[in-house]
Amino acid sequence: MRNSSLSQLFLCFVICLVSVCVVQAEDAYKFYTWTVTYGTLSPLGTPQQVILINGQFPGPRLDLVTNDNVILNLINKLDEPFLLTWNGIKQRKNSWQDGVLGTNCPIPPNSNYTYKFQPKDQIGTFTYFPSTAFHKAGGGFGGLNVYHRSVIPIPYPNPDGDFTLLIGDWYKTNHKTLRQTLDSGKSLAFPDGLLINGQAHSTFTVNQGKTYMFRISNVGLSTSINFRIQGHTLKLVEVEGSHTLQNIYHSLDVHVGQSVTVLVTLDQPPKDYYIVASTRFSETVLTTTSVLHYSNSNSQPSGPLPAPPTDKYNWSTEQARSYRWNLTANAARPNPQGSYHYGKITPTRIINLANSAPLINGKLRYAVNKVSYVNSDTPLKLADYFNIPGIFNTNLLQSNGPETLATSVLPTSHHDFIEVVFQNNENAIQSWHLDGYDFWVVGYGPGQWTSASRSSYNLADALTRHTTQVYPNSWTVILVSLDNQGMWNLRSAIWERQYLGQQFYLRVWNAQQNLANEYDIPHNALLCGKAIGHHHHP
Repeated sequence: MRNSSLSQLFLCFVICLVSVCVVQAEDAYKFYTWTVTYGTLSPLGTPQQVILINGQFPGPRLDLVTNDNVILNLINKLDEPFLLTWNGIKQRKNSWQDGVLGTNCPIPPNSNYTYKFQPKDQIGTFTYFPSTAFHKAGGGFGGLNVYHRSVIPIPYPNPDGDFTLLIGDWYKTNHKTLRQTLDSGKSLAFPDGLLINGQAHSTFTVNQGKTYMFRISNVGLSTSINFRIQGHTLKLVEVEGSHTLQNIYHSLDVHVGQSVTVLVTLDQPPKDYYIVASTRFSETVLTTTSVLHYSNSNSQPSGPLPAPPTDKYNWSTEQARSYRWNLTANAARPNPQGSYHYGKITPTRIINLANSAPLINGKLRYAVNKVSYVNSDTPLKLADYFNIPGIFNTNLLQSNGPETLATSVLPTSHHDFIEVVFQNNENAIQSWHLDGYDFWVVGYGPGQWTSASRSSYNLADALTRHTTQVYPNSWTVILVSLDNQGMWNLRSAIWERQYLGQQFYLRVWNAQQNLANEYDIPHNALLCGKAIGHHHHP
């Protein structure tokens, strides 16, 4: 009996120990309270109204670890409804937290909403910014870095420091005035300047002989940038959550909405050096500089600024093709990135998407397959959940009808594997972003895409990312595994184009409604439009 009792006691002890381990192993919770206000700053030397978060411009940097649970209470003290979206965070099974007008009611003035989300199985350099109205032109954006868990190795030594650089074009004009220009049917003028971390001039202090990580994001509204550091090379290590082959570059093109991560070794004589960002593919070239300051330097930066690439699109396309997936590296999970053989999967569907800039009712609009998107007062996700009819249209994008305004949705099936052709017949570069996913960018090519274009695809080691460029009069093709149920925004990252209709929603649907596929509506979900009066739970 005694042995039996001892055995039972030991078993209880083991169960308790395992239970404690399980509890301790739960992903960390991180709590934030952010207050959004207006303020007056002079980013380009002229006082103007900007959007602050907790008094900061840009907003606070979110430093997370893979799978952290983020509980973020956002308090809106502006005079207009407001939302933030988390650019590149996949919101697994959770489009409820995506923070765009197709999934969330905007937060009314003097009200709040608490976001609850995880960077599930993600690492890398990302951003956040306002999705409502034209608020992004006033600020409210910031860096969002997801660090690896200690048990998951990274394919490079830990850097000696880590800098986040938010680079983007900027207008001296108030965001409401810019919005009125667009609402009147006119395009915006060229931006007034470029900012790095909300400033025209800044300094990054480093120690000679050390290696630093630079997380570079284009948070601008319209223009691609080229990034370079005088006298130093850039080792590319990560792009929007993908570990890359570690190629060395002298400069990098970063298009609107994109992020890249590089390592820079401080192996030069101790002095100060220019960090340079300049606009690409623009008649007027805007340039901004910061200073890379060696801590043992006694001299100011000098000499000519490092030159941008002399060639435009061919150079940029070849650089884009040189970005390759590191097949042997882990990302956020223990298995190597290359263990998913995307190139051996036959797509279940091809989707052709052509952008255009039509005049509709005498006003400039932007469109996808001739359909220019208009936001509904009722978020599409809520209309879907509560079975509210008449909110969105699922037929127009594939109909090749006349140019029209509509709230357009493309229905797809959960677990489909799709081939998406972005066809750009305009003379301006495009930048396309998909919420809820990353995708393999398998091909770039000139002219019209045809089925013969598939022979040029990279089906071995194309990297995954969330935003891709499409060069003028050219095509880009992506492959997407639709493994994340929900209502997901596919949009132009060029904000004038997004605002005036170059977007739609991908409805990724599974008739088997369960928590394994998608989380239920949050208990604190804001209700608006025709969703008012509905109850949160079935």
